[in-house]
Amino acid sequence: MAEAREDQVGRTIELVFREEAGRIVSSLAAAFGLGRLELIEDALGEALLKAMRHWSYGNVPPNPAAWLMTVARNRILDVLRRDTRFRAKEIEIAAAAEPGRRPDAPMPDELRDDQLRLMFACCHPQLPPEGRIGLTLKSLCGFSVSEIARAFLSTPEAIAKRLARARATLREARVAFEIPAEAELSSRLDSVLHVLYLLFNEGYSASQGDDLIRLELCAEAIRLATLLTGNAATATPKTHALLALFFLQASRLPARSSGAGEILLLPTQDRSRWDKTMIAKGLLHLDLAATGEEASSFHLQAGIAAAHCSAATYEATDWPGIVALYDLLLQIDPSPIVELNRAIAVAKVHGPSAGLAAVESIRNQKGLDRYHLFYAVRAQFYRTLDRPTEAKRDYRRALELTLIPAEREFLERQLRGLWRDKEAGE
Repeated sequence: MAEAREDQVGRTIELVFREEAGRIVSSLAAAFGLGRLELIEDALGEALLKAMRHWSYGNVPPNPAAWLMTVARNRILDVLRRDTRFRAKEIEIAAAAEPGRRPDAPMPDELRDDQLRLMFACCHPQLPPEGRIGLTLKSLCGFSVSEIARAFLSTPEAIAKRLARARATLREARVAFEIPAEAELSSRLDSVLHVLYLLFNEGYSASQGDDLIRLELCAEAIRLATLLTGNAATATPKTHALLALFFLQASRLPARSSGAGEILLLPTQDRSRWDKTMIAKGLLHLDLAATGEEASSFHLQAGIAAAHCSAATYEATDWPGIVALYDLLLQIDPSPIVELNRAIAVAKVHGPSAGLAAVESIRNQKGLDRYHLFYAVRAQFYRTLDRPTEAKRDYRRALELTLIPAEREFLERQLRGLWRDKEAGE
């Protein structure tokens, strides 16, 4: 009974953290300043540990997020009271940090959102691009260091050093917690859009935890991107293209797993379960994105998603058109992940041998040796080409690189399928 209660408390804390951590950190940063971002993160971590201890006795509060906010706030106040400079302004700062209290700094009405304030502040031009994005993912989105490392195809050690440098830069530069003036928005908007893109991707295909899909991250990315499209200064064609991509990708979420939680790839998805309203919203924003002269990576990715969503069946998919879009994408935003996805499309047009050749051509690119989907894709090509030894090797390597239960079960099913293939051929 006690173990079951602790498991339930653990799930409650995890859910609250996923949904509320960004809002809590944003509100506390508004009150205490970006220079204390590391202290804020540490205080929230301590609040989570206290929650695990206290809530296990059946004392889960009616408003768990407010409880965490209060405990973290009090911890920060305890630390700061040792600073004489803080004591002079303690009443003012403590009042600003009250749960539910919003800062009064002027900003466009459409962007009156603490999380967007923190996102634009963390994307300060004094930080290198990867530092901006990594810091925002950690502080605002609650990503772990390992999740950020996966997004950058890097190592946790390298990401930890990058985050430390970024926090130090914000502290030394005394960066204000505010959305910059309209003239400065464009210099930070690209980084903000990239953060939202990575936030959505982590929700669409989680890198760790028990769930393949983290709906709350997808929903938050859509919410924040929608706020940006509602403001004249940030409603650029690129912003509309990103939101189009979010809606088109999210439309397929209901069909990506079975009732038993098994992964369903595109060929086996029930397209009647795709959300037609989201598809319509995605196509609308894709039209709005066409008003500019620039074709960004988000435009091309949204175009690829639209090609999938507009196909009545898997067989009717315009694979040559998708390959052409990937070719354009590689010209403006080359990456190993784009190359890998292109290889899958190439196989649909030119056969599995061509797909395997495309995968082999990128095998030495940075980070792919730690990316489980590289091995899973190559294994599938080997299996299709009746090369079970190589397929088995790559499926096993993919299994070593993922901890997501649904992905592990999928890969194990593929391995079992190799034995069935062998028996059928005998």
